[in-house]
Amino acid sequence: MEMEPVFLHIGIDDTDSPRGGCTTYIGALLVERLSKLGLKFIDYPNLVRLNPNVPWKTRGNGAVSLRIFGSQEAIEKAKEVIITVVEEESDFDWNGTDPGLVFIYGELPQELTSFSNRAIQSLVTMKEAIDLIKHFGGEAIGYKRGRGIIGALAAIGERLQGDHTYELIAYRKKENRDLPRGVDEDSARTMDRETYPETFNNLDPETGRILVTPRGPDPVLYGIRGESPEVVYRAHGMVKVYEEIERWVIFRTNHGTDSHLRPTMGLSLAKPYMPIIAMGRVLRAPRRIEGGHVLFSITDGIRSINCAAYEPTGDFRRIVEKLIEGDLVEIYGGVRPASRNYPITINLEKLRILKLAPKYSLENPLCPSCGKRMKSMGKEKGFRCDACGFKDREAKKIVKEVARDITEGLYIPPPRCHRHLTKPLVRYGREKLNPWSLTQEPSCLRLFTPWHEP
Repeated sequence: MEMEPVFLHIGIDDTDSPRGGCTTYIGALLVERLSKLGLKFIDYPNLVRLNPNVPWKTRGNGAVSLRIFGSQEAIEKAKEVIITVVEEESDFDWNGTDPGLVFIYGELPQELTSFSNRAIQSLVTMKEAIDLIKHFGGEAIGYKRGRGIIGALAAIGERLQGDHTYELIAYRKKENRDLPRGVDEDSARTMDRETYPETFNNLDPETGRILVTPRGPDPVLYGIRGESPEVVYRAHGMVKVYEEIERWVIFRTNHGTDSHLRPTMGLSLAKPYMPIIAMGRVLRAPRRIEGGHVLFSITDGIRSINCAAYEPTGDFRRIVEKLIEGDLVEIYGGVRPASRNYPITINLEKLRILKLAPKYSLENPLCPSCGKRMKSMGKEKGFRCDACGFKDREAKKIVKEVARDITEGLYIPPPRCHRHLTKPLVRYGREKLNPWSLTQEPSCLRLFTPWHEP
């Protein structure tokens, strides 16, 4: 009698360090090795970015999940392979690297989705993760302090049934990883011209800097983000390289979706490390401080809070500096805890101006006799015209409304300083829903071909 196939969800997190490694690379290795075992993939590998404000994150705070099905025997072999690869590729010598590996079988319960939402939008604990894994009959392996178990479970629970994008990541051979990346920048610019806006954040318009190539010591050669697997594959074919690509994989991801940001009902609910959307009126006009950062404060009538646009946000700061007291704004960003020098502050990721306050200037009155601008004779002493000698002790300054050189609308910093999750302006109106459900029969699912090599 033929056995029913087994569905297995695999979550992996916290395997890398600032000096190297990449959890997505482990995912890419596993795609090849699990495919050789005859296992089928329910979905593209999922690259899930979690709350970018947590203090213990490594770089982009990304976790990976793989969703497969096959015979019980093949699944058991797969688990052995997965454990071996994680142990071989994780940077155990780095103090802050605490890998986690989670296995969940069958259909995913709603409780795991809720856990993932909280891991993306707030903070969750190891106890919560372990309790859920036990309750639903899953398995977890934690190395060192095992903090990666949290992200691994969150990656499994985030099924990307809301808005999502795709990223094709190409990886370098080990012998090249200490060398400058051999990517032809002109070809990357051509690729952007040919595929934008279906691909996004390929380059920074302010500086011209190429953004598809990372700067760190990780094994990624380049990553192309887009709206479909077809377009990132087509873009991949346009990029010229001067070194051999070891492998490449298409991930489905929450990149560029703003999935971390959630509306907050009042500034009093803004807590450290939370990504939030909040509304308020400008209470104190913006000021530029040492380092080029711009600070201002807003209030919702109950609480006031500082907001900051940092120097790397470039021209975005000039928009912020044009705000005045009374402007109604909606701010998007992460809450930074208070420090010795600064109170709790929202680090701006974007800004929406909802309503501009009127701006006024005070001018000396015109002389009714000759039309020249008069001068003050002193506080509450009226005005005198130097041209013709006319005096008016009752005259007062004229209040005049000044046109604002800013308009209501949404403002986003340049792509070079976007977080992975930040939705760029070009994606507004392109949001999508998951084209399938993970509860469908595997035979109903059709992944784009090819979606990985090898």
